[in-house]
Amino acid sequence: MEIKKLQNQRAKIVLRELKKMFPEARTVLNFSNDWELIVAVALSAQTTDKQVNVVTSTLFKKYPKLIDYVNANHEEFTQDVSSVNYYKNKAKYILAAAQMLHNDFNGAVPKTVKELMKLPGVGRKTANVVLGNAHGLVEGIAVDTHVQRLAQKFGLTENATPEKIEKDLMEILPRDEWFDFTNRIIDYGRSYSPAHKKDRTDPICVLLDTM
Repeated sequence: MEIKKLQNQRAKIVLRELKKMFPEARTVLNFSNDWELIVAVALSAQTTDKQVNVVTSTLFKKYPKLIDYVNANHEEFTQDVSSVNYYKNKAKYILAAAQMLHNDFNGAVPKTVKELMKLPGVGRKTANVVLGNAHGLVEGIAVDTHVQRLAQKFGLTENATPEKIEKDLMEILPRDEWFDFTNRIIDYGRSYSPAHKKDRTDPICVLLDTM
């Protein structure tokens, strides 16, 4: 009980400080439609958003419509995304997702996490990101590596898996903050607390250490 109380106190501080530091929270991935967002998020796993934007600046011109992915040559498409990490698996999943979206969803991006997760390669994190950015709908909190690492560092969770961390965060954060929280904490991680940084001199950690 005391742990949950402390986590709630910390969550209020983290939210307050993140909103002051990053009042405008948005994804930095470039996209012009819902499908391109799925592609960009799929490519971003274990790859910087900056590199993904470099790849998609060419990719989205070459494949401007969903049907272009449906008809794409697998080997050629794989080479088109070869500068991102795990590009072979990502290429396979993206093309398979295009096929399913075209065949089973009439080309329209689903509007629930459950349906989005039916698409090959789309996990809960990706589904939450797409749902929020594409439709303005929020069913959960997207837990990427930044969120996972910093939620633990800030003492907002004692769990290690994304699923359990998401559940913990949903319990201590107001629902209307869920979507922006992910973008803000990602911005914080990039600006103040990158993964390789070992000390606790970044602003929010210093503040939380006084509790």
